[in-house]
Amino acid sequence: MNGAEGDKTLPIANVGRIMKQSLPPNAKISKESKQLMQECATEFISFVTGEASDKCHKENRKTVSGDDICWALCSLGFDNYAEAIGRYLYKYRQAELVKLNQNKLETAKDKV
Repeated sequence: MNGAEGDKTLPIANVGRIMKQSLPPNAKISKESKQLMQECATEFISFVTGEASDKCHKENRKTVSGDDICWALCSLGFDNYAEAIGRYLYKYRQAELVKLNQNKLETAKDKV
């Protein structure tokens, strides 16, 4: 991939790091393997995001949410991924609420 398409790919160094986590420490990964995995991951993300985007378009919405991504994963038959991402999304939202509440407390203390 090059040109405009290259701008939409995951960074090859990140792909390589993720791949290395699943292999023995002494294993080597060829550049060709990293590039193939990069293309596959990018295509998968585009596929799921496109499905979520279509749903938003039909509902006259412009913003794709995490819930839309979970819906798209289920719609495409990736239920296990949807469950895992749904759990992560829930934990992320809870952490954001905690941060928001902490910021409110700090702001209130500053005003006193």
